[in-house]
Formats: sequence, structure tokens, C-alpha cells
Amino acid sequence: MNALPVSRFPWPALLVVSVLVVLPVGRGAELPLLLGAIAGLVLLIGRRLDFDQPALRLGVLLFACYWLPILISAPMAVAPGKAWSTAATALRFLPFLAFAAWALRDARGWPACRGAVAVVVLLWVLDAWVQMATGYSLGGAAEAERISGIFGADNLKLGPVLAVLSPFLLLAARERGGRVGLGVAMFLMTGPILLAGSRAAWISYALVCVLVGWREARNARRFAVALLLSGLVVGAFAAVALKDSTRFNARLDRSLLALDGTEQSLDEASAGRVRIWRAALGMTAAHPLTGVGVRGFRYAYPEFAAPGDPFVDAQAGTGAAHAHQIVLEVLSETGLVGLAFWLAGAWLAWRAWRRADAAARERARAPALALLAMCFPLNTHLAFYSAWWGLLFWWLLALYCAALGARRNP
Repeated sequence: MNALPVSRFPWPALLVVSVLVVLPVGRGAELPLLLGAIAGLVLLIGRRLDFDQPALRLGVLLFACYWLPILISAPMAVAPGKAWSTAATALRFLPFLAFAAWALRDARGWPACRGAVAVVVLLWVLDAWVQMATGYSLGGAAEAERISGIFGADNLKLGPVLAVLSPFLLLAARERGGRVGLGVAMFLMTGPILLAGSRAAWISYALVCVLVGWREARNARRFAVALLLSGLVVGAFAAVALKDSTRFNARLDRSLLALDGTEQSLDEASAGRVRIWRAALGMTAAHPLTGVGVRGFRYAYPEFAAPGDPFVDAQAGTGAAHAHQIVLEVLSETGLVGLAFWLAGAWLAWRAWRRADAAARERARAPALALLAMCFPLNTHLAFYSAWWGLLFWWLLALYCAALGARRNP
């Protein structure tokens, strides 16, 4: 490529990171993502993009695995307008990914990029600690049952977002402060994630800690010690929270209902997820190949819900918004065709990791762990075909592809 080194023009990398900075501001993250997408189109028209670059090739393939199921599901969707509009708006992710691959193509800029993301996450964590202590943060007052941090009480995404982005802060702390720094970062993140009250976030963060801990320990004995110490820290937090936080008490009491072993108690413990999952399975059985169509879940829900389901709005003719589980979301909305594409995408991402050299893996480790925590199938999830969670998903995929494809002399 004929472009000057990225280090001479830091604005492209700053634009990529700014998507995360404004993520708490409702749909605010759409603006920098749109600007990046427009820049990507300009680069494409000006023939400034190198399609032989591994990052761009991988990104195009992953986008196809995400977007084609939307397109295929649209003709037979129960809400075709939603499916077609999602197919149209999802197109913005591809030129943004191309722009990110171009903006972050110089491997020398990656330490600063990862550090900037870690700083943003740290600021959100510290803001959450302020809310834990005072009841208020930059996002306002805490929600009644859980802390909400910078996202605000009407947008309870603090726990899932911190859990998913935790690898950036943990790995940065390890790099700069050694194992002591890593321990401090884990301590700082544990409190807000616990008190944010999302059980899915607890599982995601536990997965990240286990993987980071295994990498640190490198043998079973030291790993067992690390798990024991981590368990003591979490136990200490939980004990304090149980004593002083009605928010944490309420979430834990609901979670413990699952130990009763009955379907009703499991449904109550999961905030009604069992009945949603049953409906999702019904949709899959009725529409096995292409599902009910992307974003059509709420419109198909009343047909597959049990009598008296509280999620059904009889007047509006709608139900639960999405399946709350990645595999069931893909199956119910895009069918077996969609699941095949998603599995192919996971294999392509894994193959790219396996083929990358040690330096590329190190650059991509934080977004890779974040994506694994986000997509871990033995958990509940936000909607991957929604505008907000889908945006964060694609931002992480763009970083992953760019990290694997970056070169020291682009």
C-alpha cells in the first residue's frame, strides 16, 4: 500500500477505539462506527485497501458467516420488514472492519491500542466502585437491585460489558504490573461485576479468570492454588455483599432457587428463561431450515408460548424479544442454515488463530478472550443480531482480525 505509516496519522486508531468510549451513550457508538464505515468505503473506492491482507480476508469470511443467515432467513421471515432492515443495517460492519484492519495494520501501534481500551475499562470500573460506595456514578443513581455504573439505571449492561472486556484490563495489568498487577486488576473487577447482578456476567468473568489463571500457572498444582485464592477473594466479596447489599442478596436468592431441582424453580432462578428457551425450541422445530427470521422472535413468540406466559403481550401480539442464548437465538431465527454458518465462522476464527505466529497471537489475545467470553455457549446472552450487542460483537471481531493481520512494516 502507498499510505504513510499509521503512526504518522493516529486518528484512524483513535476512531476505532472511540466506538468503545461512547458505547454507554445509548446508540452513540453508531456515530464513530458509521464514520469508520464511510472511511472504509472511501479507502475501497480509492483502492487503498489491500485485499491480500490476512485481516481483510478473514473479516470478509466472518462477515459472510454472520450476514448470509440474515439474508437467507428474510424471504420466509414472520416479520420480513425486520429481517430485511437488519440485513441492510448490518452491512455497515464490513466497511468498518476494513477500516479497522487498515487503521491498525501497523503492529507497532497495537500496545497503545490495547492500552487505550484497558484505560477505558478501568475508568468504568472505578466509576462503578464510586457507585458502590455512594450510590451514584457518572451514569446517575444505581438501579434498585444492582449497580449500573456509567451505563445508567435504565440500561443494565454494566456486568456483561465489564465481563466481556475484562481481558483487556487483566492482560494490560499483567504486562505492566506482573502478577501483582494482575491480582489487583482481578480484585477491582470482581466487585462491580458481582454487584451488577448479571448471572451471565458472573459466568463470563469466571471463564476469563480461569483461562488467564491457567496461562499464568502453566501446571495443575499452581492452577489449583490460583483457583483457591480466587475463590477466597470472591467469597470475601460475596460475604460483604450479602451483609451490606440488598441488591446482591436479591440476585443470589433468585439464583439459589435453581438448587430446588424443579422446572418451576429453575425457571424462576433464570428469570423466566426456561419458558423462553422452550418457545425457541418450538420455533426451531416449526421452522428448522431458516428459522422465523432475524429479529422476528418477539413476533413469533405468542404462537409458541405456553398458556398464561407472562412475556406475551396479547394486545400487541408480541412476546420475549430474543432467545437469551446464542445457540437458540441462531437456531430459532436463522435455523440449521444459520447454525452451520456460525459454526463455520467459529472454525475460521480458530484456524486463523492456529496459523498465526506468536506475536500475532499476543496482539489478538485480549479480543480473542473477550469473544470467547461473549459467545460461550453454556451461558445466557444478549441478542447478537441486535443493534447494540451486535455492534460490540463486531467491534471485537474487527480488533481480532486486525490484530492477527497486523505487520511491523505495513
